[in-house]
Amino acid sequence: MPEIHRALQARGVVVCERTVTNLLDRYDERVATVLDEPRRAALVAQQRVILAIDGLQPDVGHEVLWVIRDCLSGPVLLARSLLSALTGDLAGLLREVVAGIDMPVVGIISDGQHSIRLAVQQVLPDAPHQLCHFHYLREAALPIFEAGVPRRPVAWGGKADRHAKKELKKQLRGIRPIERAMEGRDDAAAR
Repeated sequence: MPEIHRALQARGVVVCERTVTNLLDRYDERVATVLDEPRRAALVAQQRVILAIDGLQPDVGHEVLWVIRDCLSGPVLLARSLLSALTGDLAGLLREVVAGIDMPVVGIISDGQHSIRLAVQQVLPDAPHQLCHFHYLREAALPIFEAGVPRRPVAWGGKADRHAKKELKKQLRGIRPIERAMEGRDDAAAR
């Protein structure tokens, strides 16, 4: 909320931070109402759901936007900001979704965060729970990053990426002098 408030003030909109909070709450309610009917029709047709739950925290110390969606038809079933990621809070979100859809949950997908795992165990103990593909593959690739094996960079960011980038730079440091030495040559070896 503080970031939105500052952005509005920078644009010359004079409003208090509490008003921003209230307006965003009303917006969330209206979005939920608009999404409700098409979502219900898609869910009724498939007669089961696979839930994906994930939280997005823009900055440490700020609210986390928790999103629960159906993986089969795609609609967002619940989106809510919480101040924490406690197991009880997440279990409450899952209970709300399960009560609202009134059909079997045949699976859960998440990033494997400990509090999510515990919440799923509380609310849906019989539903299979697995890591999403992104997180699964990231964890599977971690030993490669830690070994310093060069890879094609997609996006540098985490600790493992920094290590891989450092190792790759070590291997590439000697290439530029060789390129410079070959600049004027046109023979097969230079090519």
